[in-house]
Amino acid sequence: MALQPDDLLDARGLPCPLPLLKAKQALSRLAPGQLLEVMATDAGSWRDFETFVAQSVHEMPAREERGDVYHYWIRKGGESAP
Repeated sequence: MALQPDDLLDARGLPCPLPLLKAKQALSRLAPGQLLEVMATDAGSWRDFETFVAQSVHEMPAREERGDVYHYWIRKGGESAP
């Protein structure tokens, strides 16, 4: 089953740490339980997103590399909507 994001952030071409900072801003606009897809080309984002999710209430149900683009799916943590 493919993940259906509620929002898409295109952070391709942005250097570290901008993909993560933009993702944090995008997550702040989502409701708990909603899914954000992030596309980034910065190789350091792989580690950055892994660390961010490990230290936050958010979850990363999937991530993958397609060519030179990294895709991250981050589910906003907190209380889920009923």
